[in-house]
Amino acid sequence: MWLCIGGGSGGYAAARTAREIREHVAIVDGSEILGGLCILKGCMPSKTLIYSAELLHLAKKGRYFGLRIPEVAADMPALNQRKIDTITEFAEYRQEQLHSDRFTLFRNHAKFIDGNTIELNDGLQLTADYFMIATGSVVSVPQILGLNNVPFWTSDDVLDLNFLPEKVIILGGGIVACELAQFLHRIGSEVIQIQRSPHILKEMSPEASTTIEAVFRDEGIQLYTDTTLKEISHQDSRFTVTFVQNGQDILIEAPHLLNALGRRPATQGLNLEAAGVATLKTGHIECDEMQRTANPKIYACGDVAGPHEIVHVAIMQGEAAAKHATNRKASPIHYDDLVSVVFTDPQIACVGLNDTTLKAHGVEYISADYPFDDHGKSILMGAKYGYVRVFAEKKTGIVIGAECVSKDAGELIHSMAVAVTMKASVQDLLKVHWYHPTLSEIWSYPIEDIVDQM
Repeated sequence: MWLCIGGGSGGYAAARTAREIREHVAIVDGSEILGGLCILKGCMPSKTLIYSAELLHLAKKGRYFGLRIPEVAADMPALNQRKIDTITEFAEYRQEQLHSDRFTLFRNHAKFIDGNTIELNDGLQLTADYFMIATGSVVSVPQILGLNNVPFWTSDDVLDLNFLPEKVIILGGGIVACELAQFLHRIGSEVIQIQRSPHILKEMSPEASTTIEAVFRDEGIQLYTDTTLKEISHQDSRFTVTFVQNGQDILIEAPHLLNALGRRPATQGLNLEAAGVATLKTGHIECDEMQRTANPKIYACGDVAGPHEIVHVAIMQGEAAAKHATNRKASPIHYDDLVSVVFTDPQIACVGLNDTTLKAHGVEYISADYPFDDHGKSILMGAKYGYVRVFAEKKTGIVIGAECVSKDAGELIHSMAVAVTMKASVQDLLKVHWYHPTLSEIWSYPIEDIVDQM
């Protein structure tokens, strides 16, 4: 039997792939609602709300576009209901898949009692030929004085809002923090964002981070970077956050506080030690290139395994692991082709290698970029923030990376994702009909520049 602990995107992908040739596949998931983080509390609800906030933002700029729009505002109960309706459709489909007679579903939590046995919280013990751990991640609460003792919001709470909060303090500058900071500000909240590192979105390039910082400040978000959080307290329904910036103590108060300081792998309670499964310093389960843990009968995928907490990566990992465990041809995930998107506005999207990774790999490369404030379609759209950048091997011209900071960058990046994955050269890409006027045609400018440099 193949047994999967967790029925989210990665776990379901693994179970479905194993079921292609295994008759007995079981899924253990004790969540209150089936569906997984992406559908219920991540990608789908957040992007639904962010899109509505973008429409509201554009409507407020009606005069810029020559439009007379007397009054617009967020209808929070309606906004929340639209989100519920949207994710319910996805969740019901996933629940139908999990409840189908193709799988044996246990609505329980599980822990290992040895290397090939788990015990459910109702006392039932199950053995299997192979296990997949796909338990996802949970909100992290760093060691900051007072944080553990106050009733802060998490991203779950923000995604379930049915009223407009007057003022919110946001702790953190990662992807979730930035996406929700802009969402809250655009629907009408006063937002104060506090980031400990010198820049928000520190996983992105410095140019991308500073572009989003400029946008946030231009829109009116109060952004503090390069800070040291000292203490957090809560009294009389108000939060107080004390931090240091540039050697000065700063005190901020607000009725709401969002802890967006990251997530951690959800391994608590699994009793991994009993199963001989090792973890890394980050808390992620240690896996080889085929997602096998230190116990060769146990695999892991998704947020609990890393190294990238992205839904499509979790699915690829789950499928590869299930094929490997069932003696089929399987290839390890090639992270040099990784696609990443941040759904701020402008969005940040990148694929493949960048300056930092190319230098670390010792690759000789040529890069070129082009700004959106000098591009026809983006100018007429009033979407002038950002740029595109392309990286190519110096000797061959093969495209090995690209970055886009712009409106709809998550859509634009996929033309370069195809190029990187298929190992197309800049010469190949110049054969493409880059239609004018489109946002996508901007890629032709750095591509032409690289060809000229070669």
